[in-house]
Amino acid sequence: MFLGLSVQIWLIILMIIGIFYLLVRARVPAEVTFLSAVTFLLATGVITERDVLESFGSEAIIVTSAFFVVLAGMMSTGLFYWLSKHLLGDPSSYKMAIIKLMGPAATLSAMLGCTEVTHLFIDLVKIWARKLSITPSKLLIPLSYAATLGGMCTLLGHTSNLVIAGLYIEQTGESLNLFAPLVPGLACTVVGIILMTIFRDRIPPRESPELSFEETSDYTVELLVPTDNEAVMKTIDEAGLRNVRGGSLIEIVRFDKEVISPVPPDEFIFGGDRLIYSGQINELLELKESHGLVAADHHVYNINEIDSNRKLRTAYVNFGSELIGTRMSKNNFERHNDMVLVAVARQGKRVDEQPREVVLQAGDSLLLECPSKKDADLESIYKRTLTFFDSQFVPQLGLRTVVSACILILMFMLSSFQIVPLITSTMIAAGAMLFLGCCRMDSVTKYIDLNYLMTLGSMMAFSTAISNTGMASIISEPIIRLCGQNPYMVMVVMCILASLMSELFSNVSAAAVFFPIIYHQAVILGCSPMPFTIALMTSVTISFATPVGSLTHMQIFGPGGFKFTDFLHMGTWMHIILLAVDLITVMIIFPMY
Repeated sequence: MFLGLSVQIWLIILMIIGIFYLLVRARVPAEVTFLSAVTFLLATGVITERDVLESFGSEAIIVTSAFFVVLAGMMSTGLFYWLSKHLLGDPSSYKMAIIKLMGPAATLSAMLGCTEVTHLFIDLVKIWARKLSITPSKLLIPLSYAATLGGMCTLLGHTSNLVIAGLYIEQTGESLNLFAPLVPGLACTVVGIILMTIFRDRIPPRESPELSFEETSDYTVELLVPTDNEAVMKTIDEAGLRNVRGGSLIEIVRFDKEVISPVPPDEFIFGGDRLIYSGQINELLELKESHGLVAADHHVYNINEIDSNRKLRTAYVNFGSELIGTRMSKNNFERHNDMVLVAVARQGKRVDEQPREVVLQAGDSLLLECPSKKDADLESIYKRTLTFFDSQFVPQLGLRTVVSACILILMFMLSSFQIVPLITSTMIAAGAMLFLGCCRMDSVTKYIDLNYLMTLGSMMAFSTAISNTGMASIISEPIIRLCGQNPYMVMVVMCILASLMSELFSNVSAAAVFFPIIYHQAVILGCSPMPFTIALMTSVTISFATPVGSLTHMQIFGPGGFKFTDFLHMGTWMHIILLAVDLITVMIIFPMY
């Protein structure tokens, strides 16, 4: 014992500090961070093998896994696209765009999950922004906020809702209704849309990174190697033509139209080769004097001109990506993935450095020359490292679209009317999607995020550790004494702390850490755990003041060219007002005893 705390509790505190440190640095993937923490707790005896197995086999994990299959069916049959197309319409003004965007986005997020809806709508927002002559950032924040708010209304809207629902079952043996958080979630959604409409002018007009990538001839240049050039029959490295001042060689086009990309350092140069460079044009053109090259007749990198076997794609560096803090010139990403970095944009402006020498940050926009793979293939391969938002995928609608819609309706009806538990309804829906041909196993694997499931399972195990070691009791009792054993005050204090934690580290982390504590407080006070549970569930998703508070904010951070502080300007007031609305609604709707 030290300061009245056991060794096990001190180990948990040490792990919490370590997890927060690594998450803030954003260079270690979340699943690696949490899985390492659970492994340490298992090795030191804080949790048992059974605890770990039960955590990774919990309802939250199974429901999330099954719902991935349901999403695969909806995406493959085009149901997702059909819903978005018929719910949105065409706005006539910026104000109407916010209303027409936030309502449907919130509705779909409640049914299908906030991150999936945000990903689907980003390209649509860009189209609307061009029509209305505004920057995409003016609509991207309303999109993210709407998805976050709509996700509060059902257990499927946010993963943190499933985490709390799973932990609630472990403590009480009772399943929560799919629409358990509907009333406070709906109240927050309505108020949030009204606030966003009123204060829409406070949203910063950030330039979209795509504006830096529209005219590719502005930053790529094609130079021809004369037959009598002294570099002929030398390797690229020997001739000093690979990494040059102001840019780098991204492609060689042979006289017989053969395209070499990426270019290996030992590739030989032949007369008539066209060398394609990206970087600072003025400095690259100096190669004509320094290396005896001549200007080619035209730039090959026009979006409409590019070789059909390869194409330019815009991607954004994810939070937690392995590329953060690295340079493309120093890692093997391009060679391993058959890609070439052409340009980098940050906060809406192209970075005026040699692209492959830029130290990458979370949210950076990259223009990449990619192999001609299907959009779904690219997104499934690189989804942890990069996110592509310029998808051209158009689904084919038909009978299977109707079938997948019927399966989705059946899933909601079975769970909402409590005919079967949520875990059973999602498993039935997933099985029906596969059995009736709405999706195939090879396409399902593209939507199942194993890294996310590992993070989720690790957080469930961490929550079990907090409960089993008595740490929840030690934290609960001082807060109860401070609040004079007033259950309403205790609930308010805990939800404020949980919502602040979600702003800094993510709502899933806050849900897993605070649930055992707030549940224990409800038991000590002799109250029903339901109002405490629902209040926590909705409070941890009220995270609008930082981009790391919600996955939807992280999704729009790169496409919008945002700064970290942009969310503070609008999000701080949203956080305060909506948290008050949420807690008042919970107190009115759910009886304390």
